Amino acid sequence: MTDVLNPPAATLDAAQPAWGKYDQAAAPPHRSALFVPASNAAMLATAWVYGADLYMFDLEDAVALREKDSARLLAINALTSYPWRDMAVAVRVNGIDTPFFADDLQAVVRAGADMVRLPMTDSAELVHRLDAELTAIERACSRPVGSTKVIAAIESAAGVVNASAIALASPRVVAIALAGFDYLLDMGAEPTQDGSELFYARCAVLHAARAAGVWCYDVVWGDVDDEAGFRAEVELVKHLGFDGKTLVNPRQIPWLHEAYSPTAAELARAERVVRAAEAARDRGLGVIAVDGKMVDGPIVQAARRAIAYAAASGVREDR
Repeated sequence: MTDVLNPPAATLDAAQPAWGKYDQAAAPPHRSALFVPASNAAMLATAWVYGADLYMFDLEDAVALREKDSARLLAINALTSYPWRDMAVAVRVNGIDTPFFADDLQAVVRAGADMVRLPMTDSAELVHRLDAELTAIERACSRPVGSTKVIAAIESAAGVVNASAIALASPRVVAIALAGFDYLLDMGAEPTQDGSELFYARCAVLHAARAAGVWCYDVVWGDVDDEAGFRAEVELVKHLGFDGKTLVNPRQIPWLHEAYSPTAAELARAERVVRAAEAARDRGLGVIAVDGKMVDGPIVQAARRAIAYAAASGVREDR
């Protein structure tokens, strides 16, 4: 019988990094995904010091047309250099129907990129096309087939409607990310202070991620000087269930990580829950209580996640 308090770790194939699939109890946090313009050599040389959970070298929007080739070369050099080769790195390639896509994909897969972020993922068919291209390149350069994972970026009404099919389109898909600016343009919507224009898209994409068992990133907050607004939005998406946010400025990383960190009191309770669960497992018990409240598997998983967040970035003060 499965122990609901201590479910077995997800079985990962040999080609899948340990930080890939949605297993928050076992994997490092997936709170911050920081874009690094691949055309900016200085950023590529130094951005690793900022402590993001995931870095995304950007060959698409952040790169001017005349710099596409040079940015690709800079990304290749970074991917094969210390310390990037030992860190979790994705590369946002140019769109699948652009003249830059094929060269981007060949270059970054051969350079050893962990993940590819596909922009404007409107349908499962686009993921199937990307999967086939990745398989061909991996075979050609003797990489294990399936070792290059995918973040599907949802940036349109069609992408939101098809989010579930996109998330389930390939075992390579380990995350989906909502991109707010292009989505709002597609919808003809305007930003509001409370983010209500994104509520349906957030819920649809998040449900798709959870049903598929993959990570889910919220939209970029563009106003890097508005710390209060950023913190308010993080609280919203954290409570909705997002694993984290895509970022464009490293100043936002500590704000984001602090919001996801437990308070000292929350950490202490999480540690009590985990200790009680482990004691119950050792004694063959299936149901436990902590602080007078019943504890089940999801509560234990949340407790382990809180402990992992505290280990990654400490505890936060009560607000």
